Order: sequence, then C-alpha cells, then structure tokens
Amino acid sequence: MNSNADLLKSLKIDRNAAPPPESRTGLWIAVGVIAALVLVAGGWFLLHKDQGIEVRVAEVTAIGGSGSAGPAVLDATGYVVARRMATVSAKVTGKVRDVLIEEGQRVEEGQVLAHLDPVDADAQRALSAAQLAAAQSQIAGVAAQLKQAEADANRLGALARQQLVSRAQSDQAIAARDALRAQLATARHNAQVARDALRIADNGIDNTIVRAPFAGVVIAKAAQPGEIVSPLSAGGGFTRTGIGTIVDMASLEVEVDVGEAYIGRVKPDMRTETVLNAYQDWKIPGKVIAIIPTADRGKATVKVRVSLGALGDPRLVPDMGARVRFLDEAKPAQANAHPGVLAPASAIVERGGKSVVFVQTGETVSMRTVQLGRTLGDDREVLSGLSGGDQVVLEPADQLRDGARVRVTTDADTDADTSTE
Repeated sequence: MNSNADLLKSLKIDRNAAPPPESRTGLWIAVGVIAALVLVAGGWFLLHKDQGIEVRVAEVTAIGGSGSAGPAVLDATGYVVARRMATVSAKVTGKVRDVLIEEGQRVEEGQVLAHLDPVDADAQRALSAAQLAAAQSQIAGVAAQLKQAEADANRLGALARQQLVSRAQSDQAIAARDALRAQLATARHNAQVARDALRIADNGIDNTIVRAPFAGVVIAKAAQPGEIVSPLSAGGGFTRTGIGTIVDMASLEVEVDVGEAYIGRVKPDMRTETVLNAYQDWKIPGKVIAIIPTADRGKATVKVRVSLGALGDPRLVPDMGARVRFLDEAKPAQANAHPGVLAPASAIVERGGKSVVFVQTGETVSMRTVQLGRTLGDDREVLSGLSGGDQVVLEPADQLRDGARVRVTTDADTDADTSTE
C-alpha cells in the first residue's frame, strides 16, 4: 500500500518547483545560418563592388587638320582588279611540245613560255628556201645568156653600120638581148618573192614559240605538253585556247560600285583609303582615277576606279575584296583651327535635353556635353567636347552617371560569357 501511495505521489505536479533549463541547440543553429548568409553576401559585395558597370568603349578619331584629308563622305565595296592582264596563246594552231611556266612564277617581257611542235613550220621553211635557191640559179643562167646577147648585138650593130651584114640580123640580135633583159628582171622578181616567202616561213617557226607580252606574274597555267592549242577554239572542248595567264602587278587598282544616289559625293582625284577584307588593319592610301561615265541599269550603280598606293606589296593580289572610304578634302588651316572628331553614333545619348557622351578614364567615367555636326555613316562629327584619342562608352546604360565606376569589356569577353552560358 505504501508503495502505491508513493507512486501516486510521484505523479503529482509540483507547481512551486523551479522550471527545468531550456535547450539552446535550435537557437545556435539559427545564429549559425544567419552568420553564414551574412559572410556570403559580404564576400560577394567585396568581390563585385570594385568591378563597376560593364561597358564597351571605342576610340574617338580626330579629323581635319592642316594638310590632312577630312572625314569619310562615303564607303563602297569592290574588288582589286588588274588593268593589264593577258591570257597568252600561240598565234597558230599546234601541239604543245613543252611548257616552261608555273603558277606564281615571275616572267619578264619576251621570255619564252612554251614551244609548239614546229614540224609543219620547218617543212614550209625548207620549201621556201628551195624556191629561193631555184630563183637565184635562174638569175645566174639568164644573166649569162644576156651577157652573150649584148655582145652579139654590139657586134652585129657595128657590122650593119659597115654594111657587112643586113640590118635585119642586127635587129634580131637587139631583140634577143632585150628579151633576156626582161627574163633577168622576172627572175630577180621571182627571187625576191621567194625571199619574202622564206621570211614568212621564218615567222611561222617563230609563231610556234610563245613569249610573254609583258613582265608580270603567272596566275594560271592552262596547257600541258601534248595538248592542242589554238588562238580560236578549233577543236571544240578538246582544244586549249591559251598557255597561261599573266598579270602585271604594277597595274592593280580597285573597282567599286557606287550607288547613283551617292555618286555626286565622289570627285576625280579625290583621296581614298582602301581596306582589304584579308587585312583589316592595313589602310592603303589612294585616289580616284576615274568615274566611268555610264550606269548599271540593273544595279543602279556607277563604277569608280581607285588607285592603290602600295603597288608591289606581295599581299596585293587580283580579285581580293576591298572596302574603299572616300575622304573629304581638308579645309584651310585658318578655317579649321579647331578641328572636330569622329565619334560612334551609339556613344551619344540625351541626358537632361543635351547630347552627352561618357568618357572612360581609368576605372571611372566622366559625362561631357558635346556639340554635334554631320552624320557620316555610323559616326557623328563632334565639334566640341571631345578630343582625338578619347575613349567613349558605347551604348551607355541608363544607370550610368558622371563619376560612376566601370569595367571595360570586349566583344571577346561577351562571346566567352555567351558560350559559357
């Protein structure tokens, strides 16, 4: 009984007793999570706070100045062409015996490029030489007969005057002499004809030798030994019409097509700047050679010839793509005392009703108010507020302000981030 009473007594709650100590495990876990979040956020802020706003920049180009060309008034595309280019062929039809050229080889004027088989030409020359020899031997025979006839005519004439022979005999001797004189003239003429025929036969042999018409570089080899070549396509698709193609590299120029709406901006002798598609950093000076006085009805363009100031450079080859900038002429130094600059149009924005740009200096940018001039393609002429060489921010974001910290990126960085995503 006592044990049961003790058990019941132990089940009673003592409301006057002190409460048991509370567990703090959950609290410490919460505090740890909050501290970790604070450390992560602080680290991210420290890592990114100094990098600033990502921007792309471009350099401002100075224009004008005494003695220099002005800005580009027009851009056009075209190709490098050679004014002096020839596909060399033989003058006669024949079989190729040998070809002495290869692509890329430089040749001089008159250099032998190939030989044709001269069998027919040699036979014709031999025949002409024989005909000349026969004509010359005939001259010798007639000359001997004429010498005898002249002696007879002189002797009979003297006898006829002495009345020792009849006058008829003297006249016959004189007639025979005159006939031989005519035969001798004919023989000499025949000999001259034979001599001319021999010279033509020599030319026929020379025509089997193909020579370079001018100094240049071989860009194509069209024939091989054993093939038939002809100045005319005598054998259909099986006959070559040329031995090779030679280009005079000193005659290279650029031909561009300018739209009819803009041809008025192009003037003769206008200064130009050519950039080849293969060498984007190479700017070749030149000038307008001629504006072809006709238009292409289908394309509504006018062809313009432009010279190149780097002739002889091995990087220049025919049919290269090129971009030509037509430059405005420079103004006098007095009128151009404060030349402007060219800035990308995408760098100019409106802030507070004014045209401004952001110039990058170190890790920050400064906002400058600018005065604008002409629109030249994708660029704008800035009359004041910028100097040549300034780095301006392209497409500035709305949150960009004067003195803001920036981080300059390139197109390569953007492409890398895109590929990573």
